[in-house]
Amino acid sequence: MPPVPLLKPREVIRAFERLGWTVARQRGSHVIMTREGHIASLSIPDHPEVARGTLRSLVARAGLTVGEFIAALER
Repeated sequence: MPPVPLLKPREVIRAFERLGWTVARQRGSHVIMTREGHIASLSIPDHPEVARGTLRSLVARAGLTVGEFIAALER
């Protein structure tokens, strides 16, 4: 498994948008993303950096592998 990168929130949001997720709303310091036909929503913290453990949890909740997420980052 590739290591989880340390990213800024906007990079994480951009990668999930490439994977079909859309920004539904922002409440306080968290951006909420949803995807049609997917039961879960993603809550991305709008802090200086998204912690590696948090990002790993978001990727798993989206039903992806870390490798698939990294591939979306590089597109």
